[in-house]
This record gives sequence, C-alpha cells and structure tokens, in this order.
Amino acid sequence: MTNPRRALIVVDVQQEYFAGPLEIQFPPRDESLANIVGAMDAAGAHDIPVVVVQHRSPAGAPAFVEGTPGWALHPAIEERTATASKHLHKQYSSVFAGTDLVEWLRAREVDTVTIVGYMTNNCDLGTAVEAEGHGFTAEILSDATGAVHLANEAGRVSAADLHSTLMVLLQSNYAAVGTTAEWIESLRSGTPSSRSDLVTSAIAGRSAATPVTSA
Repeated sequence: MTNPRRALIVVDVQQEYFAGPLEIQFPPRDESLANIVGAMDAAGAHDIPVVVVQHRSPAGAPAFVEGTPGWALHPAIEERTATASKHLHKQYSSVFAGTDLVEWLRAREVDTVTIVGYMTNNCDLGTAVEAEGHGFTAEILSDATGAVHLANEAGRVSAADLHSTLMVLLQSNYAAVGTTAEWIESLRSGTPSSRSDLVTSAIAGRSAATPVTSA
C-alpha cells in the first residue's frame, strides 16, 4: 500500500462564515473551526504542506469583497498563515480554477489533497469533484467542514441534512470521508483514508432502502 503524499487545503475560513447570511450551521462552526486548526497543526507536525485559500469577490458583490470585515480570515487561521506553505486567492468555487495550485502541488509530488474549511455545499464540493480531473486523490474531513440551510425555487434543505447527504455522496465516488481524529491517525501510520465506490455504495443503498417483509 503506497503512502499518500498529502497536502492540506484550508478552504475559505473567512469571517463571512461566522456572522451574517452565510453563517455555518452544521456542524457547529466553533467545533469545525477547532478541528480545522487541529488539522493544520497536525499537518505542520508531520511536514504536510498546508495551503490557505481565501475567496475574493469584486467590488459590489454581496460577500467576500476584499478589504471588508467578512473577507478577512478567521483570526485562528490568520495567525497560522505565516507558517503555511502557500496562501492563495480564488474567485471560483474550486480552489483549482483560475489558480496555480495544480502546478504547485505537482511540483511537490503531491498526489492527495485533504480538504477542510467552508462550505461543504459549495467550495469543498467543487474542489473535491475537480480534483479527480487533475489526477489527485481527495480526502475531506467531515467534522472540519460545514454547511448552511438552503431554500430556493427547487425546495429547501437543512444544513444537517445537506452536510450529511454530501458526505455520503462524496464517499461514494469523489473523496475519502473521515473525521479529523481519523485523519491525524492516518498521518501517524502513513496510510490512505478508507474510500468506497459508486457500485458498492449503490448496492448498500438499495439494500438499506428495501423494506423487510415478514414471512
């Protein structure tokens, strides 16, 4: 079993997610923040490159406008940025789109990206999906990410349901899903995170959905 060559990608842990309309709802943001910080510290202790990503929107946008209070990194992340391997700005959901991250990772022979930060239902999802096309294995830490409640013309969904559903979706094909504690243990052992596949997940899902009938 080949030891993964990881980089930790810390996605958009900015103040917009701690106050206002984009406030993270599930898992509790203070808990997910603590796990993000724990993952960053563990990565540093194991010589895993840490990439801090910060979303930047143009003037007049409803959120993430550079220089506004909401654009700033959370202080717990800001104080660790100086020791991070890379700090980049992005303008799309995926951390790969419009940035030099792919080339930077390949130059360091990284084959596995571990995703933490916000939001599960937007930038984390976009990053995990695009990683496949660039040839990277993706991991996502379920308790170091977070979602918001959503409602629109298509319906509504709670943050808890949205986050849980997306974790199942990602584990079925796009990323290995685990907790921060499990990931830190995998750093100690040098092993890859456990990942399912679409066919296995579909068979298990069909079995779980089939009602049990009495004889």
